[in-house]
Amino acid sequence: MYEQLLQPLDLGPIRVRNRIFNPPHGTSLSHQGVVTDDLIAYHRSRARGGVGLIIMEGMTVHPSYGFEESFLYAGSDRIIEGLNRLAQSCRAEGTPVFGQLFHAGRGVRLSHDGSRPLSYSASDVPDERYRVVPVPMSNEMVWEFIESYADAAERLAQADLDGVEILASMGYLIPQFLNPETNRRDDEFGGDAEGRMRFLREIISHSRARIGPGKTLGVRVTLDEKTDKGLPALDMIEICQILEADGHVDYFSVISGSSAAPDGWIHVFPPMSVAQGFVADDAAQLKQAVTKPVLVAGRINQPQLADEVLTTGKADMVGLARALIADPEFVNKMATGNADDIRACVGCNQACVGHRLAHFPVSCIQNPVSGRERKLGEMEQAGVTKKILVIGGGPAGMKAAVTAAERGHQVELHEKNARLGGQVNLAEALPGRAEFGGVTTNLEQELRQARVSVVLNSQIDDSALRDIAPDHVVIATGADTRLPEVEVEGIEIIDAWSVIRGDVKPGNNVVIADWSCDWAGLGVAEKLARAGHYVRLLSSGCVAGESIQAIVRDQWIGVLHQLGVEMIPYARFYGGVDGSVFFQHMTGGEAIVCEGVDTIVSCYASQANRDCDWIEAIEGLTVWRVGDAVSPRTVEEAVLEGLQLGWSI
Repeated sequence: MYEQLLQPLDLGPIRVRNRIFNPPHGTSLSHQGVVTDDLIAYHRSRARGGVGLIIMEGMTVHPSYGFEESFLYAGSDRIIEGLNRLAQSCRAEGTPVFGQLFHAGRGVRLSHDGSRPLSYSASDVPDERYRVVPVPMSNEMVWEFIESYADAAERLAQADLDGVEILASMGYLIPQFLNPETNRRDDEFGGDAEGRMRFLREIISHSRARIGPGKTLGVRVTLDEKTDKGLPALDMIEICQILEADGHVDYFSVISGSSAAPDGWIHVFPPMSVAQGFVADDAAQLKQAVTKPVLVAGRINQPQLADEVLTTGKADMVGLARALIADPEFVNKMATGNADDIRACVGCNQACVGHRLAHFPVSCIQNPVSGRERKLGEMEQAGVTKKILVIGGGPAGMKAAVTAAERGHQVELHEKNARLGGQVNLAEALPGRAEFGGVTTNLEQELRQARVSVVLNSQIDDSALRDIAPDHVVIATGADTRLPEVEVEGIEIIDAWSVIRGDVKPGNNVVIADWSCDWAGLGVAEKLARAGHYVRLLSSGCVAGESIQAIVRDQWIGVLHQLGVEMIPYARFYGGVDGSVFFQHMTGGEAIVCEGVDTIVSCYASQANRDCDWIEAIEGLTVWRVGDAVSPRTVEEAVLEGLQLGWSI
């Protein structure tokens, strides 16, 4: 079905075996600026999974942005040995490796010692997202940076990487020179379009001279920065045409968004609310204007979508970043006719982007092995087959059942409801969140593959337990809602889960008392606002959605603002009486009063379900708890603990 995706492609002197590449993305798997065994294992897993090309995460090139605890640092010869081992490891699996070079310019959020470092850019135009004022680079410093890029490119060639990519996108240093909004210079690197382009052209020509004709050289660009002051698409297309005419570049890679502003940043790592494959039309514009191959990445998580991008001629190669984090075997499954077995990314941004921005190794809520390949990559079969009963069909129970069955145990999973999924079923019912249901769909497929016996509408009692006669019991009964211990009189108070399920219909004027500061408060606010309710969302955090990944939260808050939802932070819920709801400002102490309220929707801490506590008292039976049945948290912890428990039995 996917013949075109599986066709080889020449990128300059390098031939790749198929049209799917793993785009650059931060992993936090390096250490002190160099490659680690964990990073090699991470990329080797994707190479073994069949991907045609790996383009490594951006490597910094100059001491002014040499944050070696956060990035690979190509400004030193120390990087060569590890890169060489990584390249050899991936090529042994049939996959060439390129390295990407970048400098953030004014976009600095890191520090060496807690103090704010100087940042450098074309001019001293302030950055909207990072809120820094950069130092304008002297002419001498610009040339120094050009040589730093070329030196770094030579190191990548010395490490025997197959190619080099120059990052000229997403509002980082090179685009800061290209864009007249951020380049106010009047020297040879400013002024008209030719002057603003010189920095990039010199980097490319110097880099080509250093790596020679036997290595591929590409450039990554953005046609739509998704923010008002981004460089226009037509300007970037013209730049690419000039670069192609210069004769040094072998391909162009297209991405969307910008690091320079919140609206642009959302589209660098687009959440599930952003349309799938939304960058493909940008790539199509560029492909019509140049002859070199055009690569594209951005919210492509299904083989049929990747295939459509190619068959409609929008690009020559398709990048899957988060999709390959969720399932490194994506390409192999597609190539062998098993595309239905692909564990599809749901665009949640929780353990991939979320981990990276918090300086933890990249992973996936559905695939905890990602980023932990050396610890969890090779599963051992159990020495003795045991009979395992899993009670509860949420993510924790499903993953525990799958993993135990894959290790050779006989596993039965019993779920009291008519449907698997647990709280995932709530999350997917919210506006724009249907894709999150893929977590359940993917785990159900894993259950079938592992031949786990699944029994729905099954409430385990003493009789059922005796009939099953398990060796081990896994309690994965999840969590239950509870209301806060406050006084409420003369006004309806309901929990958020009841609203999502449609068990109750709130009144017209709704106040959401949001203790959790997660997806529930934001989602219920959107659901009710779209249904015509007047909604006030009062959160205990510094911002609604404080507990979830920032890009997801920021996009959602923009939607709520458009819908007219009133949002108040730092609000501690105290109670309500006769249409008035009372909060206290959590730092100032003053009262916050909401009048005319028909319904209070509570997003309070859930509690571990204890329905199966009686099983733990049975002598001679080994009982385990996992996921929210231990302590309410998120899908990420549920799946990770399910996997770890399945490994341990």
